[in-house]
Amino acid sequence: MTRELSPPPIWSLPAPPKRRRDLSRDEIVRAAIAIANAGGAEAVTMRAVAARLGSSAPMSLYRYVRNKDGLVDLMLDAAMAEVRTPSESVVDWREGLARLARSMWEMTKQHRWYARLVHTRPPAGPNACRIHEYVLTVFADLGVGLQTASDFYLLINRHVIGLALQYADTAYVQSDADLTVDEIRQTARSWWGQMDTESPYPHLQQLMRRFLDEHNPTDGWAGPDTQLEIGLGCLLDGIANRIGNPG
Repeated sequence: MTRELSPPPIWSLPAPPKRRRDLSRDEIVRAAIAIANAGGAEAVTMRAVAARLGSSAPMSLYRYVRNKDGLVDLMLDAAMAEVRTPSESVVDWREGLARLARSMWEMTKQHRWYARLVHTRPPAGPNACRIHEYVLTVFADLGVGLQTASDFYLLINRHVIGLALQYADTAYVQSDADLTVDEIRQTARSWWGQMDTESPYPHLQQLMRRFLDEHNPTDGWAGPDTQLEIGLGCLLDGIANRIGNPG
């Protein structure tokens, strides 16, 4: 029969941690956002959030956020809280909507996971409602019906979110691959060849030759900020034409 060994003396063991005070919902949401900012939407799990907060029990979080969907809802609304609605001093409807779209765009650049998650949950958070209400009010003051005003808002919103999703995917790919502009050009050459033969796509060939030219600076190419402004201008021009108010 094997004799049981005596446990080590108590003073040789680290003191157990003090009982942790209750968490707050805000702490949990901030931890989840920090994880998403660093590792993307896929990195957010209840276990990862609990670990960041110093807990080994993910189940302890459910008291505060109910489930994973509840946590995502709170994350999305916390991000939307960073989007500023223009002050009442901005009387030009086009300028007001442009400022709103730019503020939303800046938020999505800070939280690249947002574009991936926003369409997985209903847009019913207090801050999402605040922004939607602002746009409805802008158009109601112009005599536009609520349904049409909401459609206009969705057009602008989808432009921002669509560009944000593309930006996030491109940024993650470049970050993971750690590619320079020259390396991207080298990869493009393997796809397009040396572009020294006639192509059934002459305009596209001309465009790609310009990109592949090592002596051609890339700062002339429209980056995501410029693309936002181009698309936003087209949308606002179209809306102005539709409602008969150029702003």
